[in-house]
Order: sequence, then structure tokens, then C-alpha cells
Amino acid sequence: MSKAVRFHAIGDPEVLSIDDVEVPAPREGEVLIRTRALGLNRADVMFRTGNHFAEPTFPQAFGLEAAGTVQAVGSDVTHVTVGDAVSVVPATPLTEYPLHGDLVLAPARAVVKHASTLSWEAAASLWMAYVTAYGGLIDLGNLQKGDAVAITAGSSSVGLAAIQIANMVGAKPIAITRSADKRQRLLDAGAAGVIATETEDVTATLNELTGGTGVKLIFDPVAGPQVEQLLGATAPDATVLIYGALSSEPITLPVLPLLKNRLTIRGYDMAAVTTDDGRLQKAVSFINDGVERGLLAPIIDRTYTFEDAVQAYQYLESNVQFGKVVMTVPQST
Repeated sequence: MSKAVRFHAIGDPEVLSIDDVEVPAPREGEVLIRTRALGLNRADVMFRTGNHFAEPTFPQAFGLEAAGTVQAVGSDVTHVTVGDAVSVVPATPLTEYPLHGDLVLAPARAVVKHASTLSWEAAASLWMAYVTAYGGLIDLGNLQKGDAVAITAGSSSVGLAAIQIANMVGAKPIAITRSADKRQRLLDAGAAGVIATETEDVTATLNELTGGTGVKLIFDPVAGPQVEQLLGATAPDATVLIYGALSSEPITLPVLPLLKNRLTIRGYDMAAVTTDDGRLQKAVSFINDGVERGLLAPIIDRTYTFEDAVQAYQYLESNVQFGKVVMTVPQST
């Protein structure tokens, strides 16, 4: 028997429990992993609260990120072997391979050997944030040296990953956050400029920070009315990638900036990268290269133990964190 974090009803973190579960031996295309650390994500929260397109079946296990050691592999798996230190790229629907447990199955195509310099906690914090940011900025956004990119929700794990990736390719990351409280931390994390939406005019400040040329790319998980302000500071032929809906309000879309600057606005989900083997491998290579060169490094805000899953998610949902929230998994003696 192993242990897994599950929920038996839709609700707040208090519905979470740690249950005994059976984990079968890996079949073809699967890897069995003894976990050491687990990354928490907003998608996990949306799933548990009934705000995700995936439908839970109770009792429902979940979790998208894990790092640990390989315990067994399916008959056709050759790129990893027993004892390898690995982590898992979120590459399947939430319901297929839940990873918040001490012994879990994962799809072999999503199991990778991460850079040896990473701690377990950092490895469990890597793939959701950095593949999401890579897909938006590099794979789809074609961000180039010298381009300015506006990154909303800048203090989130994805926002911080996007800042690092933009710097890695020589672009200019401008972080957008709600209050000025996190300004210095975002500058320390590599942002070329920071805009606090509570106290600053987003359009005017973006134009000022870009010398009037505007941003080439907008990378936005918020949506809502703020999109109109962002569009007022775009460069010609700019791209707007919306990858979330943190705002519950509708988008107001002004037509004139759209026409004047020939803007492309599209929805984005990291599945665009992770469901394509070729694009996934390019993402993994890019990110591992950045980690090994010291250019990409997950920022971890707080770590909890596996038994404290309720408290871990309460903290994540408080929206005060700067970077990733992680759970560590005690090892049996």
C-alpha cells in the first residue's frame, strides 16, 4: 500500500485527506516513482474546487508535478532505469496520472532526468512553470533578443520562470503585479521593470518602460478588463497569449489598437507543447540547458511536509506566495 492525497468532495483545502491506496506495477509506457517532493499548482486547486474542465470522480487523487527515484519501469521503457533521479513533466489530463502520493505511476514520455544540480524540491518545481513559460515565450511567442515582454501575475511560479527565460534569450521582461509590495523582489528576480496595477497606469508605464515602442509579447494568465490596458502599449505585429482566467470579469477588447498594430490574440495551454513529442523534447532540452548554465532556477516560497497538504494548499490559495509551494515526502526507514 502507498499513500495519496485525495479529495472526496468539491471544496476548500479542508476536504483533502491522505488515504491508503494500491499502486499497480508499471505497464508498457509507464514508470513507477518513489517520490521525494511534490509541486503544487493552480490547476490542482481549480480541479478540487470544481472550476476545471476535468470532472473529478470521488475519491479523487490528483497532482501534476513530482520528483523522486525510479522504482520500476514498463517493459518498453529504456531512457530511465531503476534508481535514476527523475521528475515528471505535466503532460496528461489531471485525472490520468495523479502524482500527489509517495509511490506513483507516471507516463514514461513525461519522465525526465533533470539536471543533477537540482534539489528534489527544485526538480518538483521545474516543469509546470518552465514548460508553460517556454511554450508561451519561445515555442509560440518567438521571443527574440531585444523584444519587450509584459508578464502579468509576475510573482507566480510561471511569471518568475518567464522572467528568467526572457533574460536567457536577451529579451526585456516587464513584470506586472497587483501591489508594489513585491516590486523589489521582482527586480531582484530579473525583471527589467515592474508595474503595480493598484497604483500605476499600466498603459502609460509600459510605454514609458519601452521607450514608446511597446511590447512585442503579452503573456497573461489574468485576462479580464486589464487586457484593454495592455493592448494600449503593444508594438506592431505583437502577440497576446492568454493562458489563464484569474479574473472573473470579461475581456473588453478595443478594436482600434487591434487593427492599428495588427495584433494576434490567442489562447494558450501548455498541452500545445506537452502533447507533441518533438516540441516536448525541445522544451526539456532548452530548460535543462538553462538550469545547467545557471540561468534558470526555480524560486521556492515555502515547503510543507506531505502530511500537511491541507496547510500547503491553504497557503497557496492565500495568494501571498512569491514563487512555488512544495510538499516534501518523508522516506520510510
